Amino acid sequence: MTEPGLMRTGRTMAVATLVARITGFLRMVVLAAALGLGTRLLETYTVANNVPNQIYDVVFGGVLGSMVVPLLVRAGAGRTDAGDLYAQRLLSLVVYGLGVAVLATVLLAPQIVGLYAPAFTGQQRELAVTFTRFFVPQILFYGISETLAAVLNTRGRLTAPLWAPVANNVIMVGTAVAYLVLGGRGDLTTVTSTQSVLLGVGTTAGVGVQLLVLVIVTRRSRFPLRLRLNPRGVGLRSIARMVGWTLLYVVAAQSLFAVVSRLATHVDGMSVYQNAYTLFQLPYAVVALSVITGVLPRMSRAAADRDLPRLTDDLSRSLRLTAVVLVPVAAGLMLLGPQIATVLFDHGNTAPVAARLTGATLVAFGLALVPFAGYQIMLRVFYVLQDARTPALIHSTVVAAAIVASLIAAMVVPGKDLVVALASCYAFAYALGAVLAAQVLRRRIGRVDGHRLVRSHGRMRLAALAAGAAGLGAIRACGAALGTGVLGSSAAIGAAGLAGAGVYAVAAHLLRITELRAIVATFRPARTAG
Repeated sequence: MTEPGLMRTGRTMAVATLVARITGFLRMVVLAAALGLGTRLLETYTVANNVPNQIYDVVFGGVLGSMVVPLLVRAGAGRTDAGDLYAQRLLSLVVYGLGVAVLATVLLAPQIVGLYAPAFTGQQRELAVTFTRFFVPQILFYGISETLAAVLNTRGRLTAPLWAPVANNVIMVGTAVAYLVLGGRGDLTTVTSTQSVLLGVGTTAGVGVQLLVLVIVTRRSRFPLRLRLNPRGVGLRSIARMVGWTLLYVVAAQSLFAVVSRLATHVDGMSVYQNAYTLFQLPYAVVALSVITGVLPRMSRAAADRDLPRLTDDLSRSLRLTAVVLVPVAAGLMLLGPQIATVLFDHGNTAPVAARLTGATLVAFGLALVPFAGYQIMLRVFYVLQDARTPALIHSTVVAAAIVASLIAAMVVPGKDLVVALASCYAFAYALGAVLAAQVLRRRIGRVDGHRLVRSHGRMRLAALAAGAAGLGAIRACGAALGTGVLGSSAAIGAAGLAGAGVYAVAAHLLRITELRAIVATFRPARTAG
């Protein structure tokens, strides 16, 4: 895939991702306004709603996310009847395996809540267990959704899975609004049984509708959607050789999440951490994840053909095209974190202090954006080379560094400031991981186009520094004129965004940052002959 071709695909996917993330933002903002950011009620809901995601990742998610597309490409899914049969068997294996996980999670819900939130007691613990049992079906829904998304990916239907979350977000917004209509407040002690059922059923129904959208699109792609009573034939032995290492990767990631959850819930800061993390993930998902999803099938074919030069070129191009956008965005998050959080969260049942804490946490996450994205792209190369061992070992090192740093922070950082420190530890660990992954990958494939990457990043950072200076001036001017409330913060975001973007564009032109030109070119209308 050429650079323009990769960018055209990435542009379409980025638009879909952006719409999904914007509606996801709306969902996050409305839910925070309804339940109260930093309140014990939203802490309870957040911990319980995280359980299906964590259980799914441990049981199947990490394996699916990294292995299914390469496996389906090699099996010929979407191109041969045998490939479609393989996909059906794989889907069946997912349904049966995650069905067992759902039943086990229902039974073990109290113990799981205790693992992630030992500080919860009494009514808070009871409500967390109730919510968890309402949310458990999401485990199965996520597994089927990701498998169908992989099937659509191999058939060239890359954008449909990115639009599906919009339906989920719309339903969740409706659920939060309904909670307010029923008189709901951000107080754990006032929640009625009707309100708790509404939140539980509405949240899971959103994920169910997201799955329904994918089922409809998959049927229209003419994939024969059916379960096989005997899922054998998916190559369990070859998968098992990779699963062990992939599972180590996932367990390491979940260990970090468990530590962060346990530490953050002690200071009622998990919902703050989670919302800041969600904001941090938006630019990564829109830019880096879109590039990864678009280039992964090509990387898989290059690896299958043992074409390392083509694989290296795709890696270098992906890293540079991602960085040219994320470097200035990271600078923006570090400058505008407090203003963004004020505009989004200083409403309804959320106290201003909780909004400010979210902004400070977002600033810390901004430090992680570029290294995190590069790290994730580089690890994908190992997976397309059918190597799950190396990324598992690298990630275990990253997680160990993050856990040690987080535990030290918990001993020295007082009160809710610990939430900001935890985000800083996350940034430190992924910066370490990006350096480590690059070194190991260079030994594995011979080169990673390092000199060109270093030169490009240096120019991008110089341009972002100039843009940041312009943005900082705009922020100070708006603060002096309009204050630091919602109005002043909104003005600061707009003014700093425009000033920073303009300066970055000029600096990129002067510094000859060709990657930005490639991105801009994809958004220009195509010229027609004649």
